[in-house]
Amino acid sequence: MTVTYHAPAAAGDINASSVAYRDRKRWAWALSVVYPLLPFAGMAAHSYTGYQIALALPLVISYGLMPLLDFLIGEDRNNPPEAVVPQLDADRYYRWLTWATVPLHFIALIGCAWWVGTQGLSWWAVLILAYVAGTDSGLGINTGHELGHKHTAVEQWLARLVLAVPAYGHFTVEHGRGHHRFVSTPQDHASARMGESIYRFALREVPGGIRRAWQLEAQRLAQLGRRPWSAGNTMLQSYAVTAVLQLGLVAAFGWVMLPFLAIHNLVAWWQLTSANYIEHYGLLRERLPDGRYEAPQPHHSWNTNHLVTNLATFHLQRHSDHHAYPSRRYQSLRHFEDLPQLPSGYFGMFPLSYVPALWFRVMDPRLMALPHVRGDLGKVNVDPRRRDELERRHGGGRSAERSPSSPPSPRRREGINQGEGD
Repeated sequence: MTVTYHAPAAAGDINASSVAYRDRKRWAWALSVVYPLLPFAGMAAHSYTGYQIALALPLVISYGLMPLLDFLIGEDRNNPPEAVVPQLDADRYYRWLTWATVPLHFIALIGCAWWVGTQGLSWWAVLILAYVAGTDSGLGINTGHELGHKHTAVEQWLARLVLAVPAYGHFTVEHGRGHHRFVSTPQDHASARMGESIYRFALREVPGGIRRAWQLEAQRLAQLGRRPWSAGNTMLQSYAVTAVLQLGLVAAFGWVMLPFLAIHNLVAWWQLTSANYIEHYGLLRERLPDGRYEAPQPHHSWNTNHLVTNLATFHLQRHSDHHAYPSRRYQSLRHFEDLPQLPSGYFGMFPLSYVPALWFRVMDPRLMALPHVRGDLGKVNVDPRRRDELERRHGGGRSAERSPSSPPSPRRREGINQGEGD
């Protein structure tokens, strides 16, 4: 049931020894597969107890139990040796897990819709189950994120399918060709600025992502001599599946599906906004002498190695290595020392971000203390509306991005790709 990967010693190095590696989390990655079925725990609890409030059980597990387990079990900083990564990436077991997750998101949404349509729930219970379903489909966007970064036709299509569940078919285009290019710069609407609340951020991030995705896809199709509104538009392909799925639910279970699906979609989008907000908060890439930005590096993303929530999200929280190597598969993502580290996993950080005063109190000092910032506000991506206030509070430094004449950062890490950012 276990697999050991072997790599020979480096040629010409008489002191080197062969490498053997076994992924201790190999079977635990199945948590990312079964986690989308969590809404059924709430429905089972409702059926067993008769209490409609039991439908909220998945929220208690996600935002109560999961952060607690992260705290109790702690972090896993283990890295696979680079010598065996090609074998690890080639092991089809890991990609089969992501593939198997796609239909489960459809099953979860259909199951929640069936429960709403057949159980005579109170209006507030419908809202709870819609919220639960939305958080679950937010995980579907994460599955689409893992698949959308891969270059096989199968995985690209699976990404479009799973993104159809929450009607977020533009994500792969915007994320891969937009966010990864402009990450941690003032030009990126998906990179939160210091002093910017998540609510102000959402007003930038959601419409900005849709606009940029349409622009990027229109440019791609124009290069092929095709129009944006054509069958070749990958976003429209995903939206077509959304239309079939969600209109089918309305036809099957009635008009109650309209508010249910509207809340479901918005909550799923909010889940992605929450992730985007915490992943790059305040981090800024430097300007090079030629005016371009330095390549994305690991210290341009907030990282967390908390074991339980990483197992439930296909290692999304090892976000630093992901932005250095976007196509690297989840099982091979690495931890590096001295990176920006979040104090909890995402399920603990999301609720914190919903209370801006607490978020700023926890994260602003952590941001300013980073080794590459060292209290210099000029090395931080700052919300222009709060620039003066933050300068008074933190003193010194420039609050805008560094000038094009500033020298590039000497901070480089061995083994980190400096050019793969798009």
